[in-house]
Amino acid sequence: MRASPRKKVSTERLFYKIGEISEIASIEPHVLRYWESEFHFLKPRKNNTGQRVYTRKDLELVLQIKNLLYKEKYTIAGVRKKFGEHRLKKNSVSMQTIHEVKKKLKEILDTLNGNDIKPKPRKIKKENESQMHLL
Repeated sequence: MRASPRKKVSTERLFYKIGEISEIASIEPHVLRYWESEFHFLKPRKNNTGQRVYTRKDLELVLQIKNLLYKEKYTIAGVRKKFGEHRLKKNSVSMQTIHEVKKKLKEILDTLNGNDIKPKPRKIKKENESQMHLL
């Protein structure tokens, strides 16, 4: 018996169903659902009927995960670590920078609250002095 020809799924779409992602990536839908439970960064939205709706970004993640697991022989934990490190590199800020920013913000707050400003001695004009004597 001959296998029925599958229609080709376009990879230029904005959204995909789980079956379409499964076909593009050559991965069974149950594997995709398992990966969703293992990798917090792979979370497709669900439409009104509860079906998973994957974006192009999700498709790219699935293909990267597949490559790491099947070709580069990473473990699930290894993939988690790799994506965690990638995200940290992209968004990381040194503790020194955080402390410097915090110090500057405190200085600004003190200035705004008047804690940093030393009271300047007020000069009283001679006119005011003479008026004060009258009171």
